[in-house]
Amino acid sequence: MADGELQEDWSRPGETLGEMGLFSFVPYLMNRIMGRYNADLQGELRALGMTTVKMRTLAVLAVVPGLTINELSVYAVTEQSTMSRTLEALEQAGLVRREGRASDGRVREIYLTEAGRAEFDRAWPAMYAGYQRMFAGIPEEERQAFTGTLQKILRNIRQHDI
Repeated sequence: MADGELQEDWSRPGETLGEMGLFSFVPYLMNRIMGRYNADLQGELRALGMTTVKMRTLAVLAVVPGLTINELSVYAVTEQSTMSRTLEALEQAGLVRREGRASDGRVREIYLTEAGRAEFDRAWPAMYAGYQRMFAGIPEEERQAFTGTLQKILRNIRQHDI
């Protein structure tokens, strides 16, 4: 350990939740924030004939094409069984297609179709508006620092390499 570094002992219990308070307990705050974001977005998505899981699936594939169902489940924060049903519906609607992986035809990769890209493009303004509302009045420097902290937290807790 370098001079000046503090080593925290995470093995011993710290404060109680009552001592910390809900508004100092980060998991509570994150759940409240995402619950509100998703609830606001859900109404707008419903008007577009889309569910939150379908929107997440299209959004992920718009940025990271060619994922397997398991990878897509991780990125979209959805159970694999739910993702399987979602992909069936999206495929029937012509929004996604599955292709065998070039290196292993048994592995199926999922891609947006042109119609799927257009559907995501219809949902993006509502997603981005919610994102902007979350960061209203927060300077860019703080937003970037917060995003960096969240990325570090994700690295600390993730169970997958993605």
